[in-house]
Amino acid sequence: MRYRLRKSSPRFTSTKEIVETRDGDVARLLSISDQPLNAADEQREQARLDALAADPNRQRHRKQSEEADAGLVLKLLRMLPAAFVYDYQGAVSNSSGTIEKFTFRPNPNFNPPDLETEALKAMTGELWINASQERVARLEGHLQQDTSYGWGVLGKLDKGGWIVIEQGEVGGHQWRIKRFQMKINLRILFKTKNFDTIEEMTQYTPQPAGLDYRQAIQMLRTGR
Repeated sequence: MRYRLRKSSPRFTSTKEIVETRDGDVARLLSISDQPLNAADEQREQARLDALAADPNRQRHRKQSEEADAGLVLKLLRMLPAAFVYDYQGAVSNSSGTIEKFTFRPNPNFNPPDLETEALKAMTGELWINASQERVARLEGHLQQDTSYGWGVLGKLDKGGWIVIEQGEVGGHQWRIKRFQMKINLRILFKTKNFDTIEEMTQYTPQPAGLDYRQAIQMLRTGR
């Protein structure tokens, strides 16, 4: 797929065009704060693409990072049936079919297998399922209490944090994330990191199978 990613936070907004390839994703920065790149920023972006095209190891490392992130997401999704107790709230119909809504709360019998899934013990929320496609259309989760990692040594997620994930069909019976929103405070030792971001993915279009990353770079440069 080829698509646009608009990522915004209270301090910064950027828009990128992204092409998925067999070698991993390739991105080109299009705008900052909803304004086209100036001459200096465009020159830096072209230099970055030049360096990427000249060094396959950079792209290989990017792909490995993408696969690690995707693996974590899949791990969390696979935990959903065991981590929560669900209550059915009814169904509504829209253009994509019948959507069934559930609320969820922590399953007292769930034992997180690692630190990455520890936060599920403190999360409540709502889940919307597209019944005909058997897909999660929307997930909204809220942390109901502070959650420690590594007995509080590695860090702590503050109560009140939340995430929203929305998915949809983007063509060819493929489902992709269309919107991701997160507002969470993570405390690590004496520092606090604030995650307050919205990611919106639009303009999904299918691309040829077997596309390599250098071909994608050329496509992004020419706009074709």
